[in-house]
Amino acid sequence: MNLDHLQLFRDIAQARSISKAAQANGISQSAASQHLQELEKSLQVTLVDRSTRPLTLTEAGKLYAEYCRDVLRRRKEFDVALEKIKGRLEGTVRVASIYSVGLSEMSRLEEDFAIRCPGAELWVDYLRPEKVYQYVQSDRADLGLVSYPEPNKEIKAIAWREETMVVAVAPTHRLAGFEVLSPAQLEGESFIGFDEDLPISREVDRFLREAGVEVELVMHFDNIQMMKEAVALGSGISILPERILRSDISQGRLKAIPMEDPGLSRPLGILHLRRKKFNRATQAFLDLLMEEPAQPPQSWPASSSPTTSLR
Repeated sequence: MNLDHLQLFRDIAQARSISKAAQANGISQSAASQHLQELEKSLQVTLVDRSTRPLTLTEAGKLYAEYCRDVLRRRKEFDVALEKIKGRLEGTVRVASIYSVGLSEMSRLEEDFAIRCPGAELWVDYLRPEKVYQYVQSDRADLGLVSYPEPNKEIKAIAWREETMVVAVAPTHRLAGFEVLSPAQLEGESFIGFDEDLPISREVDRFLREAGVEVELVMHFDNIQMMKEAVALGSGISILPERILRSDISQGRLKAIPMEDPGLSRPLGILHLRRKKFNRATQAFLDLLMEEPAQPPQSWPASSSPTTSLR
């Protein structure tokens, strides 16, 4: 049985006429009669009393007609529900982001995106960098936001922006009074670092090593929020993206001090599958990200030069 056959019998039952049902379904009367005969043969019952005019249904025919109506009704409900799901998917953006980008900026991006695409949905997962790559590669995320992006055969990386790295200290720290720091001034300081398996940790270590500076690693974390808290509590200093410190600076919890050139910057990138076809909402969100202004660090002296990226 298929849906066309169910609909044909439902129409026979409603019209109480094979010819009218055949016409409504765009087939010949003989084709409709043949189908009815084959159906009765397969079910081994008589469904229609052909001796009456108009036709009447037998008890088995009434039962089968009810079954046809139920199935067709459920199919219609399914089609409607499926179209709603398709509509939601077309208006859904799935983003996987490292903690620092997501937590510091996603609220504002969500507000801007809601204005640009009312009714669209933005789903965000905050993850470690390796998980972001996994989500994008398995198509669990349409876009991935990471630092130090590394494209591969399946994943494309779009350069997004460069973020200046600064020395983060508590307002009471002895270095808090400096306007600019040289790497040498960090020598021997208690240092809050990133987990060693993160790309940003390797870049900070390389920066300090090339500057000939040794610090005392007292704590390390896998996300910037915990690092900021440790710095604010006076546990040590750190080197962090200035952009992410702005709310803490305005609250007086932290101070960000730029470093002498050559400084350090953190590149951010947007990941997606190379053959990914974006829906309208995802393309709109990507456009919004790419429109983000490359704002200079608020605490950077006007006379200083931009930092160099250690990629």
